[in-house]
Amino acid sequence: MNNKKNKISIQYYIQLEIKSLTLIFISLLFFTSKSYSQYEFKTMWFPSSLNIRPFTANMLEPKAGFLISTDNNKLRLDISTSRDVVKWVDNNQSISIGVDVFTFTRLRSTDDFKFPVETIDYLFGVNAGYKKTIEYQNEYGLRFRLSHISTHLVDGQYDAKTQKWREGRDPFVYSKEFIELFPFIINGNFRAYLGFTYIFHSIPKELKKVNLQMGFDYSLTRFSYRVDSANLSLIPFLAYDFKLNGENKFIGNNIISVGIKFGYLHLKGLSLYYSYISGKSIHGQLYDLQENYSNIGFNFEL
Repeated sequence: MNNKKNKISIQYYIQLEIKSLTLIFISLLFFTSKSYSQYEFKTMWFPSSLNIRPFTANMLEPKAGFLISTDNNKLRLDISTSRDVVKWVDNNQSISIGVDVFTFTRLRSTDDFKFPVETIDYLFGVNAGYKKTIEYQNEYGLRFRLSHISTHLVDGQYDAKTQKWREGRDPFVYSKEFIELFPFIINGNFRAYLGFTYIFHSIPKELKKVNLQMGFDYSLTRFSYRVDSANLSLIPFLAYDFKLNGENKFIGNNIISVGIKFGYLHLKGLSLYYSYISGKSIHGQLYDLQENYSNIGFNFEL
């Protein structure tokens, strides 16, 4: 009976969160549209590219691809997207409102070429961005997010022979709602940013309410190689992200990525890269797990 009540309360809570985020999103669209209608801004609905490019080494960014660990038999699958719903543009500044829908999944590789799914995390939310050009290739801006994350153990983590969950981990309720601010500056192909996250509700409650972050990404466009017949550019890049988070005490998370992008810097393409990750696991069901591992990554920027 208690499990049934908990299940109903969780479903009710998720429905309430979805309704709240939807109401906030509609309010943002209405009030921002009304505010900027009096200025000389060009309105663009569902623009083809994002106003704020994803921060390359930040873990919570839209990706569609794989991270294959070189240190163990783990595999991460991302199927996620961020889209700007509306963008207002004038000569040197742009403002946008959009949505985020992410899933990031941990799988295990087995000898018979199967990949049991161990845990999956869901993120959905709304975002807003502001960017201003100071002079040619020099910009500054800010990205805001309001998001919800929930996570679940999946049948690939369950041992049918022993009738137990693997690694002694039983499923539990994990969720968090947070706001996030990312101010940034751009100088040519170098971008630096700070990150501030405030978690205003979480299960479990021992998660640190405030997360602090900093990082950069640098694209070596002067070393890019243009394949004229295929209208393709190959751009090397380097990125780093540092984040303070944790549960009872702060832990430093480090991510470094180096790779090459097939495509153009501000447009869609394919990135192949190496990354090293250390710190707390991104997966909510493993939030207390300390990890250090190397990866080969593939990211389709769809």
